[in-house]
Amino acid sequence: MPLKMTDREVDGITVVALDGRIVLGEETSAFREKIKGFLAEGKKKILLNLDNVTLIDSTGLGTLVSAHHSAASHGASVRLCHLGSKFQEVLQVTKLLTVFDVSDTEADGIRSFSK
Repeated sequence: MPLKMTDREVDGITVVALDGRIVLGEETSAFREKIKGFLAEGKKKILLNLDNVTLIDSTGLGTLVSAHHSAASHGASVRLCHLGSKFQEVLQVTKLLTVFDVSDTEADGIRSFSK
């Protein structure tokens, strides 16, 4: 199942709802291109809603980290919301919770940019 990405603007924040799997192959390539496009357009605040993500493999985790670093090098920020217990645990085990700003809900994620 390909990764579906739906983006919209909320108060100057690009909210991207991800639906499907972030795994090795066209999913991670498409995701990488999407983030590159946002950064090229000058978007500085990107919130990834992972509510409907069914699977993230090691390549998917690497792609999230890569997006975070690319954004930082452009003076932008990529944050995550709606991880769910499964991905929260994966990010905790891999120590990536210390890298990402994570919110429980999309509304909290949007508010986190104004702090």
